[in-house]
Amino acid sequence: MRIAHLVLSGLTALMLTAAAVPAAGAELPESPARTETVMAQTFRNPVNTGADPSLIHYNGQYHVATTTGDHIGIWSSPSLATLLVAPEKVVYRDSDPSRNTQMWAPAFRHVGNRWYVYYTASDGVDANHRMYVLESAGDDPLGPYTFKAKIADFGEYAIDGEPITHNGQQYFVWTGPGRGQGGPAQLYIVRMSNPWTATGNRVAIPADGGCSEVREGPTPLYRNGRTWLTYSSCDTGKPDYQLWMKSIANGADPMVATNWVQHPGPIFSRNDANGVWGPGHHSFFTSPDGTEDWIAYHGKNTSAYTYAFRTARVQKISWNADGSPNLGSPLAAGATQQLPSGDPGATTSVINDTDVGTGQNQVQYAGTWNSGSGCGNQCFWGNDHWTGIAGASATIRFTGTKIALLSVVDVGNGIAALSIDGGPEQRVDYYSSLRVGEQLTYVSPTLPSGPHTLKIRVTGEKNPASTSTQISVDRIEVY
Repeated sequence: MRIAHLVLSGLTALMLTAAAVPAAGAELPESPARTETVMAQTFRNPVNTGADPSLIHYNGQYHVATTTGDHIGIWSSPSLATLLVAPEKVVYRDSDPSRNTQMWAPAFRHVGNRWYVYYTASDGVDANHRMYVLESAGDDPLGPYTFKAKIADFGEYAIDGEPITHNGQQYFVWTGPGRGQGGPAQLYIVRMSNPWTATGNRVAIPADGGCSEVREGPTPLYRNGRTWLTYSSCDTGKPDYQLWMKSIANGADPMVATNWVQHPGPIFSRNDANGVWGPGHHSFFTSPDGTEDWIAYHGKNTSAYTYAFRTARVQKISWNADGSPNLGSPLAAGATQQLPSGDPGATTSVINDTDVGTGQNQVQYAGTWNSGSGCGNQCFWGNDHWTGIAGASATIRFTGTKIALLSVVDVGNGIAALSIDGGPEQRVDYYSSLRVGEQLTYVSPTLPSGPHTLKIRVTGEKNPASTSTQISVDRIEVY
């Protein structure tokens, strides 16, 4: 194992490195000291444990807002590499019972020296969903925010609205009922007179989607003489949730439905080989230096029909020769990516469960553990360690200020006891109603910089819903 010295923001970071990531499907070497090389300019998904991400970069910070259900929260970090373990700042709660539950899909917009957050909420009855907007007190995406208005209320179900700009005019686009259009929920557009006021009549924009369900989460891109309106289709709980697209030429009137061109087929969809299902409900952002375009979206590590386990992920996009966006295909959750251009990076490293040993960035197992590739592409590098035997343990030695575990959760999983540096134990339940890999199961408190140990002890206990006491060790992120 060699030592690499990295200079980052005027500080020298000491990082342990070893062999590179094996190719997909390659057999893992048996060396007990294999650790992935993780330089300061790489990261892995997810970047947040929530769904429907709206992600921006502003004044040296990334900010992401995701669906929480009962409030609006924002997570912020100077690097994507550390966004997953950033603390949440709750920027808005509502005491009005007509709109303080089922709060979905917050979306950022910056107008002048104010920030606006558009979101959907209800009184707990799905049919009563309407759209609302918050306004910041100043030029800070973290607020403080106050309630500004209900927006584009036409007296019926409405979700996922956000503004677009076309020909210098502001419009609001959202999802509402089909209203005689036939088939799924429909996209609508209306003019805006200011960031919180829709004006005039709405127009329906018929949109294809390859299924009989929703057309939701419309989000724009602007380039090459067109507005590209991307949107999600199909039931978000299904593995076939995906992105489609319509576009309109600069100069054309977006209030004329026939001016919108339908692009055939999905532009971003499930990748079974990479273990990513249901990718969609997204946003776009540019790299800190403005040279790259990126997508933030949610995806799942399970093909099961479920609304749970959606996590926020990001990856770089490109542009086709005809000027249209090329979103590519969803990358595996644990795939190592280069950070966006201009991202300052962070001194992170990753440990796999097969990095066995008693040294730094290694896992020391005690007792009887099983290992193998039974979890396939749901797991980091296709493998994990597991046992249900009480008293078995895994000790991880690392140098840093924080550590996170992303592990398999399952119907047959039990309760583990975790402790840092021999301190008090914290109980963590690894149970889930279905099997899903690379789920964030634990984040340590912030620790003094330096060497530490994390011990995972199998208690042999389980909650009443579980069928067994298994505990999984898979992916370990060190910060």
